[in-house]
Amino acid sequence: MSKIISIHSFRGGTGKSNTTANITALLAAQGLKVGVIDTDIQSPGIHVLFGMEEDDMRHSLNDYLWGKCAIEETAHDVTARLGSAIKGQIYLIPSSIKAGEIARVLREGYDVGLLNDGFHDLVENLNLDVLMIDTHPGLNEETLLSIAISDALVIILRPDQQDYQGTGVTVEVARKLNVPRLLLLVNKVPEVFNFADVQKRVEETYNSEVAAVLPHSDEMMALASAGIFALRYPEHRVTQSLKQVAAKLMA
Repeated sequence: MSKIISIHSFRGGTGKSNTTANITALLAAQGLKVGVIDTDIQSPGIHVLFGMEEDDMRHSLNDYLWGKCAIEETAHDVTARLGSAIKGQIYLIPSSIKAGEIARVLREGYDVGLLNDGFHDLVENLNLDVLMIDTHPGLNEETLLSIAISDALVIILRPDQQDYQGTGVTVEVARKLNVPRLLLLVNKVPEVFNFADVQKRVEETYNSEVAAVLPHSDEMMALASAGIFALRYPEHRVTQSLKQVAAKLMA
């Protein structure tokens, strides 16, 4: 049975898109057919991790939302870009990075209800095992929709007081929307912290399972979104933890 998984954070800069891309690649490496959609229409970026440039985008999510094409026409097969490690298949649905397109979204908005239809059409028409949704940070209409239709939601936070407060709001909303599976992921944790203490504190604060506590990684920073970290560093501590997260999401 297909699954829809949303990756979310209340604030930007948490590593949400990187986490989404890495979990997508790890699931596809297991032989699954995975779609990944960038619904951060105001500030898209996950396409960079998959090596896609503006000229490669024959259609974007924006085109679908404005009635220019079917949702499956926005799906780009990026499997070959990632090399032989991917046994399954990855379809990327990017948002436009053209300034005019982004300005139009901010000025005119769009019918958010179309997203709901699009999510389900992608799963059905592409015969996906998993649809990963890279959400817009914070809470807005499309984020609430993404959360509401998800089989699982991963909320990413850093060990930061602003993140803690915002995450509390998101957890409360997710519970009101009856999300079947809610996991927290603590990211970019300095090595001077006691990771077990961080996990215990977060779990007690939100009464939710922490799927992983990931350390700050110089290698991740040096890669600078120029590829999928888990494929470049398969034995890295971060990669091993992300594999555990992927396994929990599919359990």
